[in-house]
Amino acid sequence: MARAANPAAPRFLRAAMLLLLLVAAGRRAAGAPVVNELRCHCLQTLQGIHLKNIQSVKVTPPGPHCGQTEVIATLKNGQEACLNPEAPMVKKIINKMLNKGSTN
Repeated sequence: MARAANPAAPRFLRAAMLLLLLVAAGRRAAGAPVVNELRCHCLQTLQGIHLKNIQSVKVTPPGPHCGQTEVIATLKNGQEACLNPEAPMVKKIINKMLNKGSTN
């Protein structure tokens, strides 16, 4: 006795193949490097902050993600603060942090 063809079978097979293709493509992309952010991190900056409140300072040069130098201070309470890299106080902070790191 011949079985009647199930009309839903080709659609199910197509959906299963598409799902398999998407999973395979996703696994290949998982190993590729991913850029975290494609914009400037600092939208507003401070002119300075007291040195005793700063745990570390990160200076990010201009690049494809942002056209300006960014100075991000991590405070001892865990918060981050964006500092104006052109401000005289910030320049002093960066120099003190660099000197502190070179003496250790």
